[in-house]
Amino acid sequence: MWWLIAVGLVAWWLVYRHLESAAAWFTHSLCGLPLESHLGAAVGFFVFETPKVLMLLTLIVFGVGIVRSFFSPERTRRILSGKGESAGNVLAALLGIVTPFCSCSAVPLFIGFVTAGIPLGVTFSFLIAAPMVNEVALVLLFGLFGWKVAAIYLGTGLGIAILCGWIIGRLKMEKHVEDWVYQIKAGDVGPDEAVDAAARVRLGLESVKEIVGKVWIYVVLGIAVGAGIHGYVPENFMASIMGKGAWWSVPLAVIIGVPMYSNAAGIIPIVQALLGKGAALGTVLAFMMSVIALSLPEAVILRKVLKPRLIAVFFGVVATGIILIGCLFNLIM
Repeated sequence: MWWLIAVGLVAWWLVYRHLESAAAWFTHSLCGLPLESHLGAAVGFFVFETPKVLMLLTLIVFGVGIVRSFFSPERTRRILSGKGESAGNVLAALLGIVTPFCSCSAVPLFIGFVTAGIPLGVTFSFLIAAPMVNEVALVLLFGLFGWKVAAIYLGTGLGIAILCGWIIGRLKMEKHVEDWVYQIKAGDVGPDEAVDAAARVRLGLESVKEIVGKVWIYVVLGIAVGAGIHGYVPENFMASIMGKGAWWSVPLAVIIGVPMYSNAAGIIPIVQALLGKGAALGTVLAFMMSVIALSLPEAVILRKVLKPRLIAVFFGVVATGIILIGCLFNLIM
C-alpha cells in the first residue's frame, strides 16, 4: 500500500507542475484566445485554477484525514477536561485546527463539552477555531500565496479564537445556556479503539471520497466567480471599494460575509481573484474569516443550546475581532 501511495504522490507532482503550461496551451493554442483579453484571462484562470485547487484539496484532505484519525470527539473532550481556563483557551483553539468538526457539529459538541465540565469560554475557543482556522484553507493559502499569508491567517485566526473565548468566559454567561443542557449527565469516556497504519490510510481515502465529493461543486463555482473577477473587473474598481484607503471596507466586508455560507475551498479562489485585482489583504482576510467562521445557519443551529443574548455576544465578539484584525493588517501591510 505504501509504495502505491509513493507512486501516486510522484504522479500528482508531475501533473501539478505542468498545469500552468497546459492551461496556457488550452486557452491560447486550442481555443485561440489571446491571454491578454478579458475572455482569455478568465478562461485561463478557470482552466488553471480548477485542477490546481482540486488537486491540492485532494492531497490536503487525505493527509488531514490521517491526522484526524488520532482525534475522536471523546479524546478531544478528555484532553480539554480539567484544564485551567487560560491554558484551556489556548489548547482548545489549537485542537480546533486539527479536529474534524464544523458548525454543523456545534450542538453535540457543545453539549459534550459543557456536561464534561469544560468552562464556557474554553468551549467557545474551540467552536470558533474549528471552522475559522480551517486546515484546508490554510494549506490552499500556502499553495496559492506562500507561507507568509498562510502564517498570517493561522496566527490571526488562533488569536481571535483564544481572545474571544477568554472574553466570553469573563462575561460569565452560563445562565444564557439553555437549561436542559446542564441537566444532561456526561457519560464516562472509554479508551479509544486502536487504529493501525493501514486503517488510517483508509480513513484518509474515505475523507477524500466524502469531503471532495461534497465540496467539488463549490470549488468550481468559486473558481468561476474568481475567473469572472480576474478577467472582467477593473483593478481600480476593486481597489476603490476594498483597498486600504476605504476606512469602511473592512466592516463592510464582514457585514457582507456573515450572511454568506461557504466552505473554505469555495471561498479561496474568490480571495485569490480579489487580491489580484488590488483588494487589501486585511479586507480580504476579514471577508474570508467572516464567511467561514460566522454564518446564519450556524446561528440557527446554536439556538438549540444557547439563548439569543449569548448568540448575539458570540457573533458580536468574533465579528469585532475579525474587523480589528482586518484593520490592523491594512495599516501595517
